[in-house]
Amino acid sequence: MEKTELKKSISGLTALTVLVGTVIGAGVFFKPTAVYSASGAPGVGLLAWFVAGIITITGGLTVAEIGTIYSESGGLMLYMEKVYGKIWGFLAGWAQMIVYFPANFAALAIIFATQVINLFGLSDQLIIPIAIGTALFIALMNFMGTKHGSRIQNVATFLKLIPLFIIIIAGLLYPGGGQQSLMPFVSEDHSFLTALSSALVATLFAYDGWMNVGTLAGEMKNPGKTLPRVIVGGLSIVMAVYLAINVAYLFVVDSATLAGTATPAAAVASKLFPGIGGKLITVGILISVFGAMNGYFISAIRIPYVLAKRGLLPFADWFGVLHPKTYVPMNGGIMIVSISVVMMLSGSFNQLTDLIVFVIWIFSTMTFLAVIILRKRKPAIERSYKVPLYPFIPLVAIAGGLFILMSTLLTQPFNALLGIVLTLLGVPVFLYTQKNQKAPVLIEEE
Repeated sequence: MEKTELKKSISGLTALTVLVGTVIGAGVFFKPTAVYSASGAPGVGLLAWFVAGIITITGGLTVAEIGTIYSESGGLMLYMEKVYGKIWGFLAGWAQMIVYFPANFAALAIIFATQVINLFGLSDQLIIPIAIGTALFIALMNFMGTKHGSRIQNVATFLKLIPLFIIIIAGLLYPGGGQQSLMPFVSEDHSFLTALSSALVATLFAYDGWMNVGTLAGEMKNPGKTLPRVIVGGLSIVMAVYLAINVAYLFVVDSATLAGTATPAAAVASKLFPGIGGKLITVGILISVFGAMNGYFISAIRIPYVLAKRGLLPFADWFGVLHPKTYVPMNGGIMIVSISVVMMLSGSFNQLTDLIVFVIWIFSTMTFLAVIILRKRKPAIERSYKVPLYPFIPLVAIAGGLFILMSTLLTQPFNALLGIVLTLLGVPVFLYTQKNQKAPVLIEEE
């Protein structure tokens, strides 16, 4: 008999490791280059990491409220559907399903394969085969059941924190470190506001991925209590790690060195641990990227399933079933990994990721605003959690989202507009399913 309902088998620990493991991927090792290039000074760079963390946590505190009101699986697209209508929910899911998740999964697979090549001195011709093999391995492990994917995520997240903590401790104890590297606060060659805004864009992108945990809400045993704790706790851990490791970086090398190298973490590790530093950081990157890939895949395979359950995809009967033994939405996973492999082979995933970041932040900002809308539209609806300091915190989250959108629109107008066009290609699909599919919407409005 075909299974059509997800089991409530995801613990709070697994959800926490999905969030932390997805957000802390390759960015912590490579993003300092862009941050300190944009800031021109260590002080502004650190401030950007801090402000981006505050904006992200306010977003998390805000989304947690709507996540406890609508605690079924679906995350971002569910929130959009409930507040703005079915087509908005579909477009959010479409953007995630067609580009956002596959492109991120593909990009991380290529980074993983490149680090394997560097670690073992293999031929560059093996990058694509290793990337595809890694993607297929993660897919197969998750297809074997939620518990297998959860175990991988838990172990990978804890392991990835070990090299980060080693660098943090060794960096903070580095002889003579910090006295010169943390100053000046502002560069004479950069305007403070320009430097901070440019660095913020880079750091906010490094915090991306936390909202994906909402896709797992329907499989949590008590999402009303668990989801807010996971979001706020997980983002606090991420922010603390980002700040600590950047201070450690600056204790060892100055910001100009971080800005001038494509591998800032490796440069720091080489000074901390001469001879083995490069290999140490490569192993750390491998663990971190592998965990991020698994975290993205756990969230990604639920998107086609939820869309299908709402009758919003062609072949909904195929996408909307679970494997009879593992209770995993395998068919959606097959589609996600197939798109990812095509992106790996085409080499277009980096541009696709840039395109969709703008669109995803449109939906994210609309979700922050949705909390205010629901407070006015449905004040009596049950809320097991309410965002503190309302409406200040939601307004900070909205302001942060608008900042990202405006900055991207000004600096990458072509990519931003092309991302919108790519998302709007889902409109004909939506209209087709509404005309030809008779599957009901399973979740009724309150």
